Amino acid sequence: MIEIKHLRTLSTLNNTGSLVEAARQLHLTQSALSHQLKELEGRLNCSLFIRKSRPIRFTVAGVRLLDLADSVLPEVSNAERDLSRFISGDAGRLHMAVECHSCFQWLMPAIDCFRDSWPEVELDFSSGFSFLPLPALKRGNLDLVVTADPQPIEGISYIPLFSYQPMLALSRHHRLANKTFIEPEELAQETLITYPVEIERLDIFNQFLIPAGVSPAKIRHADMTLMMLQLVASGRGVAGLPNWALYEYLKKDYVVARKLGQEGVWTTLYAAVREEQKELAYLQDFIKTAIDSCFKHLRGIKGVEDSVG
Repeated sequence: MIEIKHLRTLSTLNNTGSLVEAARQLHLTQSALSHQLKELEGRLNCSLFIRKSRPIRFTVAGVRLLDLADSVLPEVSNAERDLSRFISGDAGRLHMAVECHSCFQWLMPAIDCFRDSWPEVELDFSSGFSFLPLPALKRGNLDLVVTADPQPIEGISYIPLFSYQPMLALSRHHRLANKTFIEPEELAQETLITYPVEIERLDIFNQFLIPAGVSPAKIRHADMTLMMLQLVASGRGVAGLPNWALYEYLKKDYVVARKLGQEGVWTTLYAAVREEQKELAYLQDFIKTAIDSCFKHLRGIKGVEDSVG
């Protein structure tokens, strides 16, 4: 009566907290997802979650099936990996770089999980601070790049990981802290704290300031997210960071965050790979592991369906 797809659906619903986001991640319409859940509840003759609850709350029966999913789904994934190894071989190389410099929060758990499953794959990691990763991927020096700025490069495909909202982090005592959103012109007299990369590779510039023709009064660099937020909290400047990277600091009332513009800004993070490699079993499994890690560890992100390239 209970199928693997049902366990995956319930697990995804639990991780995302909403029918809309679960449907996006599962590549289903919301109607199809609702029908699948109602059909399962009809088979079992019981409700599995409480309708119109946010986030989703599961019944006792639903929690029991989530326990089953936690037990069964990892075994299914392991079996699928083993079958992929039998078909395509298990050795290879995965050298990667990250242009999203606050991504280590979810990327490192994904790498650890992948390493346990594919011990024969040679793993290496480079920071995107000091070189341009996408041309290095094209040349074959890298095998995967995590980027929010997909460039139309021949032979490179972009697989969406998730969408997120860039926000402006401010001191709780900042003059703009009482606003609900920030206009580009309001940053013209501010010190903007950023990672040490070209401004065109930063969301707050390429999606907010540059289109408005605005530049901050001063730019200050910091290598680490924590260092950036310490400077923000002490009133040394403001910083543009993803909503999920700010979650723990906002929870502790360390800083405040405001939307970029009245409607806010959303952007998508991609895994860039060479087209001739994207069917490799271990590469596909790493991307799946990375997406699972994103939705397990990050708050405020959304699933995406389209791919580029």
